[in-house]
Amino acid sequence: MTKKVCVIGGGVAGLAVAIGLHRQGIAVEVVEKDANWSVYHVGIIVQSNFVRALDQLGIGKEAVAAGYPYNGVRFMTPAGDLIAQIPAESQVDGLPGDLGLTRPALHQVLTTRVKELGIPVKLGVTFESFTDTGDGVDVTFSDGTSGSYDLLIGCDGNYSAVRKVLWPEAAPQYTGQAVWRYNVPKPAGLEWSDIYLGVDNGFNGKSGYCPLTPTEMYIFAVIEEPGKPRFPTETLADEMKKRLAGYGGIMGEAAKHVTDPNLVVYRPLEACIMPDPWYQSRVVLIGDAAHSATPHLGQGAAMAVEDAVVLAEELGKSQPVDMALKAFMARRFERAKLVGTSSIMLGEWEMHPEQAGNPVEVTERVRQALAEPV
Repeated sequence: MTKKVCVIGGGVAGLAVAIGLHRQGIAVEVVEKDANWSVYHVGIIVQSNFVRALDQLGIGKEAVAAGYPYNGVRFMTPAGDLIAQIPAESQVDGLPGDLGLTRPALHQVLTTRVKELGIPVKLGVTFESFTDTGDGVDVTFSDGTSGSYDLLIGCDGNYSAVRKVLWPEAAPQYTGQAVWRYNVPKPAGLEWSDIYLGVDNGFNGKSGYCPLTPTEMYIFAVIEEPGKPRFPTETLADEMKKRLAGYGGIMGEAAKHVTDPNLVVYRPLEACIMPDPWYQSRVVLIGDAAHSATPHLGQGAAMAVEDAVVLAEELGKSQPVDMALKAFMARRFERAKLVGTSSIMLGEWEMHPEQAGNPVEVTERVRQALAEPV
């Protein structure tokens, strides 16, 4: 039986698993190294499996209220003509399928519920070391305190310090692409997230947008960036506009709003997909710490929340911790691997269009697979 758990990381995965464990009657503590407990202001795309997972944590309605439901995803030519569309399909009665929301809005939903439940969160604190005793974990924290737990959960993201202790050779690898993001006004009547397939402008990649509110959306460009370049902040708007040159339709108009370099979010894409299992004895990884993927399928947050739901369910059962972790892996590994490998494959196709398959078929197939219960 699991009675007390320590969660390293107060992001999507960490807060979701803390809520799930609390609902199972398990004592949980969260430590988050960012004293401000803040997230950067970008939009995220989530789908029906994310809404279903948050609903299982009791916060599905709150997440939907904080975001903007839309009709599904469309694939467009560079000129803005429709190629194909995949309508959203709800998995929860009364709640939508596809949803756009800002990362701060999701963070607010999660932190509000954690505070309402009285779950202890230490800010500006992380672990200094941990010792697995075989039947528990002794943890020393950066504020000089310590504690003993039945389980330690590493939810500290793509550059996980917990993972580095257990698997020092496992590290995110640059995929060859980077993502550019910018928030712009949403045209009246736009109720879809659109993906524009690559244009002949000298940059291999794609672009698109997703509604966030009735009046706002975010645009993105996923572009091959050889050598993982960095750019001076003052050049970011101009660089992003270069990569959006040549697109028509709504994308072409939206690109005109990219004017403030300080509002461009640029991030090289690095992925680390861990093999089975994601745990050693009484320490387990979830979310990006275990399976960080590229954003091509819009499933990063969903995979983290699904991990949290399943792990909390298994730990809440009357079974030893090692059996709970085995059951967790049996339910999660292939599903997360499907998202990770498919996302990376889509990126490879964008960088090597002469070898590309059908991105619409892959996207639809993965969405259908993820609509199935975990």
